[in-house]
Amino acid sequence: MKIVLINPRFETSYWGLEHALPLLDAKANLPVACLPLLAALTPAEHDVVLIDENVEPIDFDLCARADIVGLTGMSVQRKRMTEILTVLKQRGAYTVVGGPWVSVQEDYFGSLADVVFVGEAEETWPRFLRDREAGAAQHRYEQNGRTDMSSVPVPRFDLLRMDDYAVGSVQFSRGCPFTCEFCDIIVIFGRRPRIKTSRQVIAELEALLATGTDTAFIVDDNLIGNKKAIKEILHDVVAWQRRRDYPMTFFAEASLDLSDDAEMMQLMVDANVRIVFVGIETPNEASLRETKKLQNLRKGHTLLDKIHAIQATGLEVWCGMILGFDNDDPTIFDIQPAFIRDARIVNAMVGMLHAIPKTPLHERLRREGRLDPDDFPDAGTNVVPLKIGRQELRDGYLHVMEALYETEAYFDRVDDLYLKARIRPEATRLRHLRRKPLKLLKLNLTWTLEAAAITWRLARRVPSRRLRNAYLRRMARVLRRRASPLILQIYAIKCAMHYHVDALIAEMKDGQRKTINSF
Repeated sequence: MKIVLINPRFETSYWGLEHALPLLDAKANLPVACLPLLAALTPAEHDVVLIDENVEPIDFDLCARADIVGLTGMSVQRKRMTEILTVLKQRGAYTVVGGPWVSVQEDYFGSLADVVFVGEAEETWPRFLRDREAGAAQHRYEQNGRTDMSSVPVPRFDLLRMDDYAVGSVQFSRGCPFTCEFCDIIVIFGRRPRIKTSRQVIAELEALLATGTDTAFIVDDNLIGNKKAIKEILHDVVAWQRRRDYPMTFFAEASLDLSDDAEMMQLMVDANVRIVFVGIETPNEASLRETKKLQNLRKGHTLLDKIHAIQATGLEVWCGMILGFDNDDPTIFDIQPAFIRDARIVNAMVGMLHAIPKTPLHERLRREGRLDPDDFPDAGTNVVPLKIGRQELRDGYLHVMEALYETEAYFDRVDDLYLKARIRPEATRLRHLRRKPLKLLKLNLTWTLEAAAITWRLARRVPSRRLRNAYLRRMARVLRRRASPLILQIYAIKCAMHYHVDALIAEMKDGQRKTINSF
């Protein structure tokens, strides 16, 4: 059979980096993990084509000739998914839909989808292909149990246009042990973390490296959900990095209790994790208890203590923040920016609380009659807050974004982290390469050239003279105070990311687009 698998174009978003991508010489941030994995799960006798609309247009003529057209997508892609499915049905395509959104709202696309996959698909996708060949395909597929991660094959990265992405993506595990009320991760993947073997992980890293990709985001929603097991994997990744003279840099997601485990933090540093994204959500402890984010409250240390402990190891902390909990009042709009400043967190993804179907939050608010039934509410969220008006929440969200990404405030946080605290990213990698001077020289030259290329594009392509001057002034300052090739590269990337968010805020303020929430 001829099979086409599609990842739809994302709406402009915080993490999409749409405005920054030309400055980083990329078409998209990173590839979704499911497309190359589904291709690897497809028997060899079938012909599979992967299309990521974020880096190439959809060939609808090809889709019309295919036996199966599969579509995946998250909640933020649901509008584009509907548009694509409508065109596909008009062209007579046989359509199947899976992924996070349809897993929590399986009736969303109605008759536009011939087949719906709910949850994980390692078992159901091959079963469906057999059923389709036999002319006995069902309308709905859902696995009886969770996927045995030790059986998952190496994704077919070779079928993607990897050169078009800023970074690659790999997966070590699925699942999270915590019970945050708003989160759909435990709905889709469960609370028992399931982990690949070291052999699988290393094979996946080798496959990614073979495409020329040297930076990867570990897409696990909580890398440290099973600390004992992941430590064994990280030990093997460290050994692999040493054998290969540290060819890869990683970003990862982890819960804040990472700060309580010095061994884990050091293993992540030794594995060459540069950045860790943490769900902090709010400095309001009453709201943390409300949403059952208890892991952020344990062991007596303050949130700032925990964040600074992670940063002290050399890991940069990015974070997710949420506005609009029941225990939030309008003072949160000033408290959050002050907290982010004191935490020295440069990149903070802020969003208004949103209730995803099937989550405990959605069920509670449904019972309380506090859900907006509009699929795309003007307020930017389907939640009706308790102590804040909906327009007040939307305006407060914009206030927080402006306060965080005001140019001087943003770069003051960068300076606090890299020039005052002087954290040392990639310390183990650099220490290892000091014994390999030619390889260290090559790496430093690569970082220097990347920083120079991004700076050149900033100077040529950023339309605002005010921003161009600010970026060039900050780059010159870091060159004087800490002229490390790695730090220069980091600063250049920070400039590009700032430009993206600055443009995003401007679009929301002048009404060019609806409020861009994080969910």
